[in-house]
Formats: sequence, C-alpha cells, structure tokens
Amino acid sequence: MSADKQSQDDAAPWGRVADDGTVFVRTADGERSVGSYEAGTPEEALEFFTKRYDELEGKVHLLEQRVASGRLAPEEATSSTKALREQVVDAHAVGDLVALAARLDALGPVIAVQRSARKEERAQKTAESKAEKEKLVAEAEKLAEGTDWRNGANRLRDLLTTWKELPRLDRATDDALWRRFSTARTTYTRHRKAHFAEEHERRDGARVVKERLAKEAEALSTSTEWGPTAGKYRDLMREWKAAGPAPREVDDQLWQRFRGAQDTFFGARDAANAALDEEFAANAVVKDEILVEAEKLVPVTDVDAAKKAFRDLADRWDAAGKVPRDRMKDLEARMRKVEQAIRAVEDEQWSRSDPEKSARADDMIGKLEAGIAETRAKLDKATAAGDAKRTKDLESELANKQAFLDMAKKAAADFS
Repeated sequence: MSADKQSQDDAAPWGRVADDGTVFVRTADGERSVGSYEAGTPEEALEFFTKRYDELEGKVHLLEQRVASGRLAPEEATSSTKALREQVVDAHAVGDLVALAARLDALGPVIAVQRSARKEERAQKTAESKAEKEKLVAEAEKLAEGTDWRNGANRLRDLLTTWKELPRLDRATDDALWRRFSTARTTYTRHRKAHFAEEHERRDGARVVKERLAKEAEALSTSTEWGPTAGKYRDLMREWKAAGPAPREVDDQLWQRFRGAQDTFFGARDAANAALDEEFAANAVVKDEILVEAEKLVPVTDVDAAKKAFRDLADRWDAAGKVPRDRMKDLEARMRKVEQAIRAVEDEQWSRSDPEKSARADDMIGKLEAGIAETRAKLDKATAAGDAKRTKDLESELANKQAFLDMAKKAAADFS
C-alpha cells in the first residue's frame, strides 16, 4: 500500500475513494459501493458522502429524543425506527453505519417498556372509564324512576356530555352500558312528556273552573247581603284553591278578576260597616253607663235584689241597641261576668238548701248511729270476754265511725 493510500485510510476510517472515483463505505461485512464522485478530489468525495451520514445521524438523534420523551406512541416509534434503520443499512453515506443501526436497535427495549406502560395506562383508564360509565348509567336509571321533571332533563344532558368525553371500552361492554343509558333517557323522556301532557290537561280544566269562579265572583261584587255573600265568597275561594293552577298566560289574569271582585264587595261591606259603627257609637256609650251600674252589684249580698236589679239593667241593655263591632266582645264579656257572679251566689244558696241533699244527709246520720250502737255492743262483749286483740280492733272501728258521724252532722247542719 502506498504512503498516500495509508494516509487517506487514516483520515477516513469509514470509507475510501477508488482511483476511478467510486466511493466505498466500510461495514462489518466489508466494503460496499455507495456511489461515485468525479467532480472533485477524493477528499471532496468523502466529505460529500460523510455529510449524508451526518444527516442520517441527525435523524437518529432526533428519533432517540422523541422516543425518550414519550411523545411518540409505541407503534409509531417502532415503525419509525424500522424505516430509519432500513435507510441506515442501505444508506449511500460514509460513516459508522453499524453504530447508527445499533443505536436504533437499542431503542427497541425502550419502546417495549413504553408499550407496556401505555398498555397498563390504557387498562387503568379503561377501568376508570367503565366505573364512570356505570356510575352515569346508575344515575340515569335513578332519574328515569323519579319525577324530577324540572332538573332531570338538564342533568341527563350533562350526563350525556360526560359520556361522550370518556374513552370507549371494548365494544361489547360499551354497547351494553350505552343501551342501559339510552333506555333510561328514553324512559325518562317518555314519562316527562306524559306528565306535562297530563299537567296541561289539568291546567286547561282549571282554566275552565276559574273562568266560571271569576264570573260568579264578579256577579256577587255588587251584593249588599253582607253575611250570606261573604260566605259565598269563602266557598268560591275554597273552589279556587282546589282547582289548582291554570295555564300561566291566563292564571294571573283570572286571579286579578276574581280578587278584584272580592275587593269590590268587601270594600263596600267595610264602608257600610264603618257607617254603622259610627251610628252605633252612641249606643256603646249607653251600655258603658249600664255596665257601671251592673258591676256595682258585685259582690252580691242580696241575691233577690241583685237579680231584680240585673233584669232591669238587661232590659235597658237590649233597648240600647247594637254597638260598633270592635266594642261588642268587650261589652258583652263584662255584662256576662256580672250575670255569672249573681248566678254563682244563687247556685250556692240552692245547693245549701237542697231538700234532697238534706234527706240524704239525715239518712246517712241514721245509718252511722245504728252502726256505732252495733259496734259498741260488740266492744262491750269483747271486753267482758277479756279478748284484748278484738277489743283493740273494735275500739279503732268505733273511733272511725264516730268521726264519720261528726262529719255527717256538720254537713246536715249546713242544709238547715
């Protein structure tokens, strides 16, 4: 080998340029031609093909970074590695192609670990997605069994949005859960529509009833039969409440008509009562004066005189006439209190002089005296016989009967 040839090999250990301009790369299997470069010197030829190697090395380095970062899916990383390795093995470039291929081969275990990790991650996400979808299904089925017509529809829409955001499961599991979820939504929607259809029917029926009640209330609004008409308005109000709500667009209007008629009637009644109260004010003054006289009868010392005086006052009371409504209860209560005080004293006197009670008291005294005589005879007999225990018992019995006799005589004295 010439000195020039040796120097060239030392300068470019991975390739050489033949005399005819053919460029070779050295590999583990020997040399192979990668092309020719006749436009320049051998150094320029090697530099040209070395740049191609550098470009390949740059691609390998970039792929290594992407794999290490995990930005590539394992499948994409595998296909990219395979394609780039084929480029390296057959590359028309000069450089350590074997080392580049080895670097690419070294990515295989890394990708395998990532594939395993991805698989575990997918399995975990699938399990989480399944649990979440089962939870969504359970809530949807619960809503389908309920009657939350106001919030249920919105909640089901939210559940559907969440469902779409979750990862898919295996087809059989995903389809089975979806059928349950969809069935629950359909069931809820059907029941909700039926509910609102019934409600619409009820509201329409309530509208008919309330239109009738409003007309009746308006017809009564000019009545001057205050008591009976007020009772009719109470009955109408009970019917109104029992009718339930009418459609929203007419319910308020009907209520305004009904309430307006009521206000007209009760306003007229209040005005009439106010006029009567003013007219009856003088009667209240008279009854106040009568009460002053009546209340002087208490406390009662002479029942007959008090009864006679109270009858005269009662006649004057009735003759005085009606009083304002706000004074009626107070005045009547005061007059009734005087009457009750007189009756209480009268009842007490009657109780004390009741012939029936007096006769019962005399009868009781007679029985007690007979019993005492019988007991005293037994006591004398026991004493004579020297029976100490019998004597003691009879003495106690005699004392009790004597005490009852004293009480009976005292009660009888009250009736005499």
